Amino acid sequence: MIIMHDEKYLKRLFQAYYKEKISDLSLVDLFEHREFGFIPWEKQIMLRHIGFNSALNLRNHFIRNTPKHAYVSASLYNQPENQDMQGKGYQGCDLIFDIDVDHFYTPCKEDHDIWYCNECEENGRGMVNKCPKCGKLKLKRLTWICNDCLDIAKNEIIKLIYTFLIPDFNMDIKKMKITFSGHRGYHLKTEDEKLRALSSEERREIVDYVTGENISFEILGLQEKGGNIFGFSKETIGWSRKIIEKIKEILKKPNLEIESVLTDRRKYNLSQNLVENFLNFKDNFLNIIESNNINNWTLVGFSLMAWNKFLRRLVTEIGIEVDIPVTIDTHRLIRYPGSLHGSTGFKVQEIFHDDIDVFKPLDESNEILDPIVFKSEKIINQKIEIIEPLVPLTKIKGESWGPYKQGEKIVVPHHIAVFLLCKGVAKTI
Repeated sequence: MIIMHDEKYLKRLFQAYYKEKISDLSLVDLFEHREFGFIPWEKQIMLRHIGFNSALNLRNHFIRNTPKHAYVSASLYNQPENQDMQGKGYQGCDLIFDIDVDHFYTPCKEDHDIWYCNECEENGRGMVNKCPKCGKLKLKRLTWICNDCLDIAKNEIIKLIYTFLIPDFNMDIKKMKITFSGHRGYHLKTEDEKLRALSSEERREIVDYVTGENISFEILGLQEKGGNIFGFSKETIGWSRKIIEKIKEILKKPNLEIESVLTDRRKYNLSQNLVENFLNFKDNFLNIIESNNINNWTLVGFSLMAWNKFLRRLVTEIGIEVDIPVTIDTHRLIRYPGSLHGSTGFKVQEIFHDDIDVFKPLDESNEILDPIVFKSEKIINQKIEIIEPLVPLTKIKGESWGPYKQGEKIVVPHHIAVFLLCKGVAKTI
C-alpha cells in the first residue's frame, strides 16, 4: 500500500512527466468515440463514462488531473460520456486480447512471487490458489516481474499473432496494435471494421479456438478402429497440424529431455511405463506422422483414453494464455497507450510488430520504446525504507537491487525508487 505523502509525491512526478511529454501522448484511433476511465491517486475508484471531443482536452486532462491509471474503451460510441450504457449508442468494438502473467503459471514465480495467509500466517513463494497449510483462500500476494515472465508473456503475443490470428483467421497485421501494459503483460488490439461487428458470443468462439478450449479430438480424426488408434492427418489445417507439429517437436528431442518433459507434473504427467513405450516407439512414430498416407498411432499402453489425456496436455502447451473476459466483453476498458502505470511508474508502451521480437521492457536500449521513463542521464539517488516483510530481487537496466527486508533503509537510483514506491513496498524517508 502506498503511503499518502508518497502518493502526492508520485502524482507530482507523473504530472511533471505529462507536462514535458504531453505532445508525445498518442491519440488512439477515433478517440472522440471512445469512453475513458481514470483511477485517481486519492482513491482507488475508477471514474469512467468520460469522453473527449478534442486532442487538446484529452491531453490537458492528463496534466490537470494526473491519474494513477488511465484507460480507454475498445468500443466505439455515439455518446461515450453517457452514464447509461444503453444510451451511449454502441457502434462496435475492436478485438482485443490481454496476456498477463498474473493469470497463469511461470517457473520464475517460484523465485519472486510471495504469498501470506491471512488466517494461519503461513507464507511461501510461487503461485498458489489457497494456503497449503490451512486450505484458506484469503491470501495476501506480492507479485513481481522479471525478464523471464515478461518474455513468456511476449512470446504468447507473438504466438497468438503468427500461429493463430494470421494463418487461421487471415487477420491483417497492419491493423494490429501491440502494447506493453506497463507491468506484467501485453495487450493486442485489432482495429478492423469487420471485427468490430463481432458479438460477444462470436468473440468467445475466437477465444475458445486460440486457447484450445472444447476441442474435439474425435472430430479432428482420433478414433479406435479394429484395435488400432488412428490419429490426425498432417494435411488438415488448423489444430490438427499444430498438434502434429508439437508431437514432432517433442519426438526430435534427446531421450532424456523427452522423459523429463513427459513426466513433468505441470505438463504431461505421464507414467514411467507410458514414457518408456513412447521412447521405444519414437522413431517409428516420427516416420508415421511425417507420412502423408499413414495415420496409425497405435502405441503400446496408449489407449484412446490415454491419447485423449496426452493430447489435452498438448493443447494446453499450444494454446494461448489469454484473459478470456477481456476479449469477450464488448464494453471493456484497456490501458491507454502512452500513459503511466501507477503500480510501476512504467510507460504503457506501444510496440511496432517489427520490434516485438527484441523488445525488452526492463532493459530496452531503444529510447523510443523504453517504458522506464524515470531513469535520468544524471545519477540521482534516493533514500527509501522497505515496508514489506520481504521484497524480491529486482533487475532493471542490467542492475540488480535487493532482495530487501522490512525496515531496511536503502539508497537506490531514482527510477528504482519510483518503481518500489509505486509497488507499495517502500516509503520515502
